[in-house]
Amino acid sequence: MSIKLKGSTDGSVSLTAPADTSPSGTDKTLILPTGVGSAGQVLKNSSTAGTLEFSTAGLKSIQVFTSTGANTWTKPSGITRVKVYVTGAGGGGGGGGSTDDMGAAGGAGGTAIKLIDVTSISSVTATVGTGGSGSTSTGGVGGTSSFGSHCSATGGGGGRHGNIGDVWGGDGGVGSGGDVNLTGGNGGNGWDNFNVTNTYATAFGVGGASYWGGGGRGSSFTNISPATGRAYGSGGGGNHARFGVSNNSAAGAGGLIVVEEYA
Repeated sequence: MSIKLKGSTDGSVSLTAPADTSPSGTDKTLILPTGVGSAGQVLKNSSTAGTLEFSTAGLKSIQVFTSTGANTWTKPSGITRVKVYVTGAGGGGGGGGSTDDMGAAGGAGGTAIKLIDVTSISSVTATVGTGGSGSTSTGGVGGTSSFGSHCSATGGGGGRHGNIGDVWGGDGGVGSGGDVNLTGGNGGNGWDNFNVTNTYATAFGVGGASYWGGGGRGSSFTNISPATGRAYGSGGGGNHARFGVSNNSAAGAGGLIVVEEYA
């Protein structure tokens, strides 16, 4: 069935209705909104069947969670879908061993990105992983971040102790359950018997980069301290065992959850 709207000038607009499968004689009612909509609004179904309303569409708001541990995302009014970015925490750097060794750096947390229909969801537990601790030995592993049971991302591995045959940087964490799942960058390797004096070189022991940016630098032989992960989820720098003293390395950065909210 077609409904033709004839204007005052030549031409017309035709509206085609689907086949009527209801009992014969049943009317169909569609209630249009009163007034005139504003710029940027669209015409959409309201919560009352058969009634249309003017409303905004697209991205309406963003919530960001950086506090480690369990948080609660609560759906704002009018939101039907969310796009979430879930990043695990970075691993801590490794400490130097003996004989002027350079500890390896921590790996970065992985990231999962997912579009979720939240029409029937009111809240979700958003857990943010804690950055792995620095150490005089092997660095701590970064904590896992998750958005309910929808998607998650593991933290980066800790950098190894700067010793013979064991100077590998921490592995990057892995996203899972997302529409896109990313692996965090590996931490930079350390160095055994790194005993070059009077140098500020920090080519070794640099923290792995996450989806959001790079990790902390490694320390130098002389007086540059290792740095914690610079971006959310990035790895901490490794530390040089200055003159045979095994010093503490830097911690990885905490994870992150970003929730983009769409009408």
